[in-house]
Amino acid sequence: MSPPAPAWPLPRVFAHRCGGALAPENTLAGLRIAAAMGCRAVEFDVMLSADGSPWLIHDETLERTTNGAGRVCETPDAVLQGLDAGSQQHRAYAGEPLPSLGDAAALCHELGLMANVEIKPATGFEAITGEVVARRISELWQGRPLPLVSSFSPAALEAARRAVPRLPLGTLWVHPPADWLHHFNALAAFSLHCAADKLEETVLDQARSRKIPVLCYTVNDRSAAETLLARGIRSVFSDRIDALRSL
Repeated sequence: MSPPAPAWPLPRVFAHRCGGALAPENTLAGLRIAAAMGCRAVEFDVMLSADGSPWLIHDETLERTTNGAGRVCETPDAVLQGLDAGSQQHRAYAGEPLPSLGDAAALCHELGLMANVEIKPATGFEAITGEVVARRISELWQGRPLPLVSSFSPAALEAARRAVPRLPLGTLWVHPPADWLHHFNALAAFSLHCAADKLEETVLDQARSRKIPVLCYTVNDRSAAETLLARGIRSVFSDRIDALRSL
């Protein structure tokens, strides 16, 4: 089975967690800043609430990035809707809401942003998160080019593939294992994602020979990004989209 591919060319730079270091992570403010900086694509994390709804957040708990407390998967939508996801970064962002996947999709459409949605399941919720997020993406991007969907969780990606077979998927690793290609092919994935400093030349050669796009995180130095792109990396995820402008 041929892996589905995005109906858009992969950009060189994705804004990491919506707006990188220039805005509170995984917020609509980040999406607006990414677009204002001329960034064409964004990456963000999605996790399910206690009500089974997808929200943009990285951690399994609320304390680091919001004024809430407790596990995301145990917090109902009504509580998440009232959280402040901006003050933890800077008081100028006080009152910035925690966005739902629907909120983020609508703003991406409005701003013309391509997206990499990272499925970030809470422990024990891998398969259901993959399924729910995939189905919601299919609804929210109906009639539009689908986003790239990635995850560190094989179970989440497998569930996403079953739920929406046409989704372009990215296998996500810190350090790709020796048998990464076996997992990639079993999933009929589109792209390989990994830490920039863990990418071995043998892995890159394997991917290049099979025309598999390789995307690396988190690259905040312009010269490092240029070196990676010259090696054949297709895209980088960056917190410093200001430093990587016009790449």
